[in-house]
Amino acid sequence: MTEQYGTDGETAPSARTWSGDVVVVGAGTAGCYAAATVAREGYDVVVVERKNEKEAGHIACGDALKGADAFPEAIPKEKIQPAFTNTDVDHGRFEIPKEDTVLEIPVPGELAVIDRWEYGRRIIDGAKDAGAEFHYDTVVQDVTQEDGRVTGVRAKRDGDVVEYESELLVDAAGSLSILQDKADFSDSTFDTNVTYSQFCSAYREIVHVEEPVEWDDALVFKPTTRAAGYLWYFPRTSTEINAGLGFQMNEEPMTLVEDLKRDLRNRPEFHGATVEDKLGAALPTRRPYDSAVAPGYMAVGDAAGHVNPTTGGGIAGAAYAGKYAGEQAIEALEVGDVSEHTLWRYNQRVMDHFGSRYAGLDIYNIFTTAVDVDDLMGMLGALPTEKLSEALYSGSANIGWRLKLQTAIDARDHWRFIYDLYKTKNVADEIIDHYDHYPTDPRGLPAWQEVRDDLMDKVYATTGAAPKY
Repeated sequence: MTEQYGTDGETAPSARTWSGDVVVVGAGTAGCYAAATVAREGYDVVVVERKNEKEAGHIACGDALKGADAFPEAIPKEKIQPAFTNTDVDHGRFEIPKEDTVLEIPVPGELAVIDRWEYGRRIIDGAKDAGAEFHYDTVVQDVTQEDGRVTGVRAKRDGDVVEYESELLVDAAGSLSILQDKADFSDSTFDTNVTYSQFCSAYREIVHVEEPVEWDDALVFKPTTRAAGYLWYFPRTSTEINAGLGFQMNEEPMTLVEDLKRDLRNRPEFHGATVEDKLGAALPTRRPYDSAVAPGYMAVGDAAGHVNPTTGGGIAGAAYAGKYAGEQAIEALEVGDVSEHTLWRYNQRVMDHFGSRYAGLDIYNIFTTAVDVDDLMGMLGALPTEKLSEALYSGSANIGWRLKLQTAIDARDHWRFIYDLYKTKNVADEIIDHYDHYPTDPRGLPAWQEVRDDLMDKVYATTGAAPKY
């Protein structure tokens, strides 16, 4: 390794180049887990982070964590566990004002609400403990390539241009990553079918209330005035609440700050509350990238659609994406081959673990963009909570004819809507089944995509939604 930086991240005055095994861009969950996985095996890894050392890890998030019992061990769980501020949450609470109804829906698996900034600092420390180096205040401006292979990035730090040269580049730069705008993927399978309409704009505040809330064991959801948006109230503790909202970017914009404040003002439990922190972000609400690899390059976490923030699957999905990318990087470095063919196993592991489920959940997201919010809320009030839980957290649900007919009797005004949901569920099941047959080789991707795209045409025909991809 050619090293002209100190391990504390400071730059020597004449330093212009870092050269090593792996460059990771972004110090979020996926980036830190990828860096820790590779660094533990003794490889030279640097994490390039645009924020300063104090702000690194400060990321807009709902703070809900599903799957808290099954995190990758590249960063030991005991390292991050102190950031878990509420482990008593065990269900979702859906408030439906139009129906004057509150639904209590169980959430399978271990659930927690965390202090995201504290968690962010701890995963950075975990990656450092594993041997990764961190360069803060470093803004990536370009991707370097040679003969179709990504060879590193060009960045700016303290006014100086810095060249990062590596065998592998891990893109953990978040939603709508600038790296993907700069790189040339024309001769690779990397998914470039990415537009703003596949993302949501979100805003959250950390709010302290004077008295403990009654729902400190629940994740609270509430619809906005449009079907493609919702508010959330996630209790870090009984008196510290992560309150936020978001909407799909292809919808009419919301005034996020004012809309949230308006709802807070109308909730008695927030009278006299104080705001500790405010932050906004873009979040992917789309299926995972069909392929997140190119020669010398892997994308992880938000940068590859490997999260599902709607159901609390964002953090755990990103952690495992980082783990799988890190392990595939090690294999590629060991054999001296960073081609798509060698990196492809990373795609497979993502799809096998959670990618197919997230693709199924995306179908329901598409469904909600094509329906009236009042119909949607009425339907939610009619369906059994166990089936809703299955649909929200597994990607599908066994909504059979008997259930459809029974709910039609119980909610005659929504029977057509419920039937449309039933048809959508059937197509979602077909999508999930197809993802279970994800190709084992990049050469099989075009044929697989052709079948998947035919299934997506059925989704649009069934839901009436505008094409998302």
